[in-house]
Amino acid sequence: MVTLFRRLVLLSALCAAPATAQGFEELGALETRLVAALGAGIGEAGGPASPIDRRLKLAACPAPTMFDAPRLGAVTISCEPLGWRIRVPLARSASVSMAAAKAEPVIRRGDQVEVVALGGAFTVSTLAVADEDGAPGERIRLRADRKSAPIFGQVTEDGRVAVTGFN
Repeated sequence: MVTLFRRLVLLSALCAAPATAQGFEELGALETRLVAALGAGIGEAGGPASPIDRRLKLAACPAPTMFDAPRLGAVTISCEPLGWRIRVPLARSASVSMAAAKAEPVIRRGDQVEVVALGGAFTVSTLAVADEDGAPGERIRLRADRKSAPIFGQVTEDGRVAVTGFN
């Protein structure tokens, strides 16, 4: 009887293994969210330099994954509950001048700014709070409120933030 019980426990563990093997983060969906957050496609200036490596086997995050603001030519994607984090290199823009990178910020962290989304036949605007300083031409992280997921946009000369990717 004990042997039968051990075999049943072993069999149930083996049957459960394929279910846990499928518990990986869906990289295609993660990549789509990243492209939407950055407002630039794969290989485009400001977007991911290349697709996320499909060989990665990240445990499925039980909470929404977080996208940090682009820093040092890459954006960090992380899962706080599980502790994993990856950095995705960004494509560089040849048209961004060094003067724009050294320009004085027109938006400061904590400022309430107007966020404008431009589409083919529409324009939508709302207010958000800047999570970081930003000069014209820079991409910054914003939030509608403290608990909302961050969005990324490009600072304009007039102190607004433009969000792209709605064409």
